[in-house]
Amino acid sequence: MLLNLGINHKTAPVDIREKVAFGPDIVVAALRGLREQAGAEEAVILSTCNRTEIYASVNDSSVDALSEWISDFHGIDKSQLTPYLYAHTDKDCVTHLMRVASGLDSLVLGEPQILGQVKDAYQVSVSTKSSGKMLDRLFQNSFSVAKQVRTDTAIGSSPVSVAFAAVNLAKQIFADLSEQTALLIGAGETIELAARHLHQQGIKHIIIANRTIEKAAALASEFEGYAIGLQDLPAHLAEADIVIASTASPLPILGKGMVESALKARKHQPIFMVDIAVPRDIETEVGKLDDVYLYTVDDLETVIEENKQSRLLAAEEAAEIIEQQTHNFLEWLKSLDAVSLIQSFRTQAESARDEVLERAIRQVENGKNPQEALQFLAHTLTNRLLHTPCAKMREAGSNGQSELLDAADKLFAIGVDKK
Repeated sequence: MLLNLGINHKTAPVDIREKVAFGPDIVVAALRGLREQAGAEEAVILSTCNRTEIYASVNDSSVDALSEWISDFHGIDKSQLTPYLYAHTDKDCVTHLMRVASGLDSLVLGEPQILGQVKDAYQVSVSTKSSGKMLDRLFQNSFSVAKQVRTDTAIGSSPVSVAFAAVNLAKQIFADLSEQTALLIGAGETIELAARHLHQQGIKHIIIANRTIEKAAALASEFEGYAIGLQDLPAHLAEADIVIASTASPLPILGKGMVESALKARKHQPIFMVDIAVPRDIETEVGKLDDVYLYTVDDLETVIEENKQSRLLAAEEAAEIIEQQTHNFLEWLKSLDAVSLIQSFRTQAESARDEVLERAIRQVENGKNPQEALQFLAHTLTNRLLHTPCAKMREAGSNGQSELLDAADKLFAIGVDKK
């Protein structure tokens, strides 16, 4: 049986999620514990800031056994955790993982980072030999589904965060961001996200300006940029092709005069500006200047709301893909029973063949005519192979089990005329 047990941003507050997180320093021990103590044959642990989930292939283990193991491992009372847990088995487990990998279960619908996190979790399981045939197939299929969802739907094409929307607008104005310089004013979460998105888009030059220069320097170092204080803005503004501002300042930081001076120094090369702050960091009059493209948070929110609707429509298309791929995986799962049965049937037949062949060879060695030995081989082997099926069909006929006879007719492709 496939089993998924977890909590996420929808079911549990952060103070609960952080208590059951599996960091890199403990996940290997946790995987070992799942197999040795909780009875999981195979296991993968996915732990991010928004979710902690266990995917397992189990025989006898139950949801209660796994939830008790999580509680014991993290040293928290089971009753404290149980109200926030969800569980999925077999088909629901398959569908859930495919939704997670495709970004349909994320805080931000369609966000791409989760696929990398799922892949990392799976690789840890592979490296510790915690995954096997079942989970290998499940996770590989989920990666393929996530790729198909990205390719065949618009789930990830429309930005739904302020930072992402700002960078996406910059891409529309500048054909090649790698040749541009970005000046980011502030050092909070939104600015950090903007820096990350810009860096992923290949921008080479990032300047972080902040009131506390130490904080700016720490952020700039992540993206090979450099930091300046707010008082140094007039000296560096002319370097910037892209300006994104998000501080908590009660008064504007960039005024019309400062921007005019920068444009003059740039020989009126355009500047793209995004003011995410409330109150505003950039004076309204700046937007009236030639060669300045100024967007406010309200402009971005309009774009984001439209994009959310676009992603919801894409999510419906993605759900159809996932439903079909879940069906395909379950068909493969069912085939495993047939594979085992076929192997046993073949082993049985080969054993009978070897025994009868050995008897026929001994007859030839003892001087019997080879043709008679071959007839003996064919007759005896046919009887040996057909004895049990024929006996069972006679028994089914005596007991009125017509459905079993129909199955035998279909299984052996006999084609009985029932007229």
